[in-house]
Amino acid sequence: MKSATKFLAGWCFIAGVAIVGDAADVQPPIRMGSDQKFVHPGILHQRGELDLIRKRVQQGDQPWASAWQELRDHRVAQLGWEPRPRDEVVRGAFNNPNLGANELMDDGQAAFAHALQWYIAQDEAHAEKSIEILDAWAAELKTVGGHDARLLVGMAGINHVGAAELMRHTYEGWAEQQQQRFERMLYEVFYETIQDFHPTANGNWDAAMIQTMMAMGVFLDDRRMFNQGVDYFMRGRGNGALTHYINRQGITQESGRSQGYAQMGLAYLGIAAEIGWTQGLDLYGAFDDRLLKGYEITAKYNLGYEVDYTPFTSIEQRYHYEKISESGRGNLRPMYETVYNHYVHRRGRQVKYIDRAVERTRPEGFSQSHTSWRTLLWAF
Repeated sequence: MKSATKFLAGWCFIAGVAIVGDAADVQPPIRMGSDQKFVHPGILHQRGELDLIRKRVQQGDQPWASAWQELRDHRVAQLGWEPRPRDEVVRGAFNNPNLGANELMDDGQAAFAHALQWYIAQDEAHAEKSIEILDAWAAELKTVGGHDARLLVGMAGINHVGAAELMRHTYEGWAEQQQQRFERMLYEVFYETIQDFHPTANGNWDAAMIQTMMAMGVFLDDRRMFNQGVDYFMRGRGNGALTHYINRQGITQESGRSQGYAQMGLAYLGIAAEIGWTQGLDLYGAFDDRLLKGYEITAKYNLGYEVDYTPFTSIEQRYHYEKISESGRGNLRPMYETVYNHYVHRRGRQVKYIDRAVERTRPEGFSQSHTSWRTLLWAF
């Protein structure tokens, strides 16, 4: 395993002052304290929530039953799935070249799908399949490179780590040596790739890396790594930090680029907020429920309503979108269930458009580029 000394030397505190969007916003610091211990399992769900999901499925309750069947029928969830690891993965701009990038993403989704099936169905064959996939990559992967390397790790990493968290804390058959090899991959490949984020890229890049960095921090019991992701969510200098990605109106930095990209960024920030909540931090409520505003306005526009739009210039003026984009409008991504559960079920908040988006997308199933099976996981 990578030594703590080497890791700390490579870690840098990123909590830069907001320089675009709403720089004057004031928010008390949110981060894990030195005496706070991680909850396990605790990336996307604690054990009680997992048990409730299992109960809903066993009883045949809707929408869990339909969502469960959709998972069970998907190609990545089959016991015949074979991992396709590589020692070097390369993803170029616009996924060209693609040398193992799709395999890294699909195998992460498969590992997570089998981990869920293990816990819900208590079928050890799925536990062993999830471990087989995780161990195959941990044994092979040495580097992730290319123009889109950081984005790729941010997108794929959350699923590999989410599966590993479930297997480590709910199944006794994952050998300690295999776990240590997986930890080395996280430190030496995943973290090394994303540790500095990509501040000037469109914000979905940083947002993807935030979620995976926080997830790795939980799995590794590494408070510094976890807090680095939280700090960047709150005050990072890049376009994916919360107030850089979503302004006070709820317009995202990528709303003028395309609705697909805008929803991707929100999907990643939503998962980051959920990880924080599972560990006792309220990132959902940060900056006057800024995340809720972003989801509401984006849902509204993609449901066919008009919204006010202020031209959005990214940090260092790299991107300027004068008008809101029609590209992808109406194509609601399967990513609304998570925040709907939080704001409506946990907080009792009224939402005008997120609920309609959930109605349109339920059951939210597979998505290669972000966390899948959200109806199964969050339709509480």
